[in-house]
Amino acid sequence: MKHVFFDIDGTLWDYRSVIPQSASEAISKLKENGHKAYICTGRTRGYITAPHLLALDFDGIVSGLGTRIEADGEVLFEHVIPKELCVRTVDTVRRYGFRAILEGPEYLYMDYEDFKDDPYGDKIIAEVKERLKPISSNYGNWCISKLSCDSTGCDKHACYGELQDDYDFIEHNDVVVEMVPKGFSKGTGIMKLCELKGIDVKDTIAIGDAANDLDMFGAAGYSVAMGNGAGKAKEAADFVTTDIMQDGIYNALKHLELI
Repeated sequence: MKHVFFDIDGTLWDYRSVIPQSASEAISKLKENGHKAYICTGRTRGYITAPHLLALDFDGIVSGLGTRIEADGEVLFEHVIPKELCVRTVDTVRRYGFRAILEGPEYLYMDYEDFKDDPYGDKIIAEVKERLKPISSNYGNWCISKLSCDSTGCDKHACYGELQDDYDFIEHNDVVVEMVPKGFSKGTGIMKLCELKGIDVKDTIAIGDAANDLDMFGAAGYSVAMGNGAGKAKEAADFVTTDIMQDGIYNALKHLELI
């Protein structure tokens, strides 16, 4: 039996949240053949709500870069940032002008005025809906596992210097950065799930496309990068499949003889 971990954005669905029919069919066949399918994502659980995604009936979810682990309908592990550190973090990033989105197991927090007329802000609002709360009016009462920031025009390095003892920083491009509690990643999430469920990590396969998938690739027994993925992901993977909309997941699982 193999345990296959799928990233969401750029892997299971595209920027429009469209899941290729071939991917749905492949995951269904994977499970029919006796293997297990999991989500492994940087999104926290409060940002995994889409019915058409959850309808794929995954066996578990590793969310928030390993800060929460679910399997077989149970929450097996969860880490949230202590309240005092949350407040210090938000005060610090705001002092440097970062626009923050705080990401938790139940809710996301974002001040609308920070992302007014920003397509990403509109996407968050459309997807999360009632699970989205303001940062300012809930000051100090957030329950979060990580945060993402737009650092346009900000002194990133000075900000990182103040927070480097508590966070790792994953830069997706020149402005977008994820701040993750030290010691957590998609890779640690896979290993923790294996520990809790008695799975040999050699029997795991990771499929992803981006910079925050590199730890997942390093932890899993075998790794697959999407054809549409970042160069670093492709370089690190054991196999590069086709693009997401060119049956990437189906072709990967077929290549691995799992379907």
